[in-house]
Amino acid sequence: MSRSPDVSVVMSVYNGASHLVPTVDSILAQKGVQFEYIIVNDGSSDKTGEILDDYVRRDRRVRVIDQKNTGLTRALIRGCGAAQGEFIARQDAGDVSLPGRLVTQADVLRNNPSAVMTSCGSRFVGPNGEALLEICQTGEELNRGLQHLEIGSMTSVSHHSSVMFRRKTYQMVGGYRHQFRVAQDLDLWMRMSEVGFCWATPEVLCEIHLRARSISATRRPEQMRAARAILQCAAARRSGRDDSSLVARWAEQSRSRQFFCWSPGRLQDAKFYYFIGSLLRDRQPDKAQLYFWRAVNSWVLHAKAWYRILQASSFKRQTEMQEIG
Repeated sequence: MSRSPDVSVVMSVYNGASHLVPTVDSILAQKGVQFEYIIVNDGSSDKTGEILDDYVRRDRRVRVIDQKNTGLTRALIRGCGAAQGEFIARQDAGDVSLPGRLVTQADVLRNNPSAVMTSCGSRFVGPNGEALLEICQTGEELNRGLQHLEIGSMTSVSHHSSVMFRRKTYQMVGGYRHQFRVAQDLDLWMRMSEVGFCWATPEVLCEIHLRARSISATRRPEQMRAARAILQCAAARRSGRDDSSLVARWAEQSRSRQFFCWSPGRLQDAKFYYFIGSLLRDRQPDKAQLYFWRAVNSWVLHAKAWYRILQASSFKRQTEMQEIG
C-alpha cells in the first residue's frame, strides 16, 4: 500500500470454506475508503487456506495470518495487533458487509471526534436465505444501553460484525481479553463506553447469516454467564476498583465449566432449528413448520418443537372444519 490504510478490517476464520467467498467479496467490493483486510486463518483443516491464498495473489489489500487453532478471541487479538489503520472494522466469516458500510462508518468516526466506536443496523438471515429480523439503533441508544449494569436493561451492538472502532481506543482499553472465549465483544464495548462515546446508526449495512453449530447457536448459556461476569467487571471499574481479580475468577470458572457444558451436536442443531422456526412462526408459518420438523428430526425429544407442530396441526383441522361447516 502507498500509505497507511484508513480502515483495517479484521476477521478470523476456522474451517469456513463453504461460506467464505461471499464474505471476502463483500469487503473487497467496498468503495470510498482505503483499507486492508486482515484475515486470521485459525488452524483451518478444510480448503480455507487455499481460498485465502488465491485472494492474496489477486488483491494486495488482503493480508492472511496463518496460525494453529487458538479460538476466536486469541485470533482477534492477533489480527487487531497487526492492524495499521486508524479504524478497525470487525467482520465475521459467513456474514456480509453491504455496499457503503466501511465509508459510512469511517465518516461517522471522523465527523464525531468524541465517538470511539460505531455500530450499524444488522439484518439476520436464516439458513435458506429467509429474512428473519433487523436490529437497528439510532444515535445515543447504543451509548445509553452500555451504561446499564443489569442483563435485563443493558443493550449492546446489533452484532459483532456491525462495529468499527478507533485503533488507539482499542489499544488504550487493552483490546480483546483472552479470558473471555465468548462475549469477548461485549467486554470490549463496555470498556470502550467508559472512555468515549459509542454511536449507533440505523442504516442496515451488514447481513448476519445464521447457521447451525455456530458459537451463538451452540454456546448461548456460556455467553449469558460471561455477560454477567462482564457486567460485574464493569461495575467494579465504574466504582473505581480494579477488575483483574474478577477477570481471573471468571477465567478459572470458565475452564472448570467447559467439561460440563457439552451437549450432543444433534441437540444443539434441534435448538437452533427451533429458534429459526420461532422467528418465522408469525410471518411464514409454513416455513416455520419445516424448521420445527427439522428440530424433532435432529432431537426427537424436543418438546417445544413437538408442541408447535401439534398446535399448527390442530389449528389446521379447526380451519378445515369451519370451511366444511
